[in-house]
Amino acid sequence: MEESDLICLRYEIEVLKNLDHPNIVRLYEVYEDSSQIYMVMEKCEGLELFEEIRKRNQFNEREAALVTKQIIQAISYCHDKGIVHRDLKPENILLDTAKEARGSIKVIDFGTANIFKHEGEKGPAQTMNKEVGTAYYIAPEVINLHYTEKCDMWSIGVILYIMISGQPPFDGRNET
Repeated sequence: MEESDLICLRYEIEVLKNLDHPNIVRLYEVYEDSSQIYMVMEKCEGLELFEEIRKRNQFNEREAALVTKQIIQAISYCHDKGIVHRDLKPENILLDTAKEARGSIKVIDFGTANIFKHEGEKGPAQTMNKEVGTAYYIAPEVINLHYTEKCDMWSIGVILYIMISGQPPFDGRNET
């Protein structure tokens, strides 16, 4: 593993250690030896939201609302903790199909997450200036390199649009 990847993984571990929400995948323990890092995480039975969208083509409004509500609850919790995800997309949302959790989601992959300062915490909200995320879901402010945690809300809106319509809201010849 390259040094930069190791730094990102350690950062993701630190972020996940501080999160405890029913709609965010849990990190229970981390073990490390001379060559590996082992992350013991919550077992999630099911599939990515992306795969479910491909299988169904679209969700009805009630189903899309249930999924969206849970994503918003998870991300609101993150924002309250000063964490912005920055790469929300159907591939980073798991649909839990275990009997006791049927219909619930888990937000995963905090590899591009960032810790930020809320508005009112000794001044205005912190703006970020690193372009991260996935093309279809990235907010225009991220492309302009001047954004806040609200970039996650744009991504949630795109996910909702795709769930209901079965297609992305923007079409182009490439991802730039």
